[in-house]
Amino acid sequence: MSLTIPKIIAHRGSPREAPENTLASFRQTKAAGATWVEFDVALTKDARPVIFHDDGLERTSNGQGLLAETDFEIVKHLDAGSWFGNQFAGEPIPTLEETLDLLAELGLGFNMELKTDPGREAELAKIALPLTRDLWPEALAVPLISSFSRVAVAAAREVAPDWPMDVIYDRIPPEWQRDAKTLNLAVIGANHKHLTREQVMEIRGAGLKVSSYTVNEIERATTLFQWGVDAIFTDVPGEMVRHFGY
Repeated sequence: MSLTIPKIIAHRGSPREAPENTLASFRQTKAAGATWVEFDVALTKDARPVIFHDDGLERTSNGQGLLAETDFEIVKHLDAGSWFGNQFAGEPIPTLEETLDLLAELGLGFNMELKTDPGREAELAKIALPLTRDLWPEALAVPLISSFSRVAVAAAREVAPDWPMDVIYDRIPPEWQRDAKTLNLAVIGANHKHLTREQVMEIRGAGLKVSSYTVNEIERATTLFQWGVDAIFTDVPGEMVRHFGY
């Protein structure tokens, strides 16, 4: 299935204006004028997919310990907003279902990143992907599924063979072409700090798209777009959209 992605993708929503990976942050993304959002999905101890980035609960909630060792019954009552600001007190850690419903309502496309909890990468894909396929309206933009884990992407590919996939790297390795072929990738993702013009040209020349994270400076975004990067993930989607006009 062909993939059309915008140049600006909101990284975990609008994390400079609302607590990351929350429904409030996704609503702010829409208000900022972005058309796509990136979010992270991970499993609770009892295998419920929720939207959360870190292994530990402490940084972005009032929870303690590891998400993977905490039951959903506890996770659903955590406060994921007060750490950011009192106006977000009581903002919950959203479920995957709640997130998909909201994004469909807002008309936002999305990139779902499968987190890399060791030993559960395939389990996550086999739970999150069927749910996403069932809930996401066919009339809306085809989502992009990504992960730093080849295992997760391979499992996702089995569940959603026609959806575009992206393996993300900190530094693009020599074997990226093997990964692209083996996993039938549509996109190669890379840390912008280590990305080179030559790599972009090589990947684009192979017929793949290039995404780059996390780009928060207009000057750097301009350079990346000039190189041929197809999409950047940014913490300041409103600023980027206002500058670039898309």
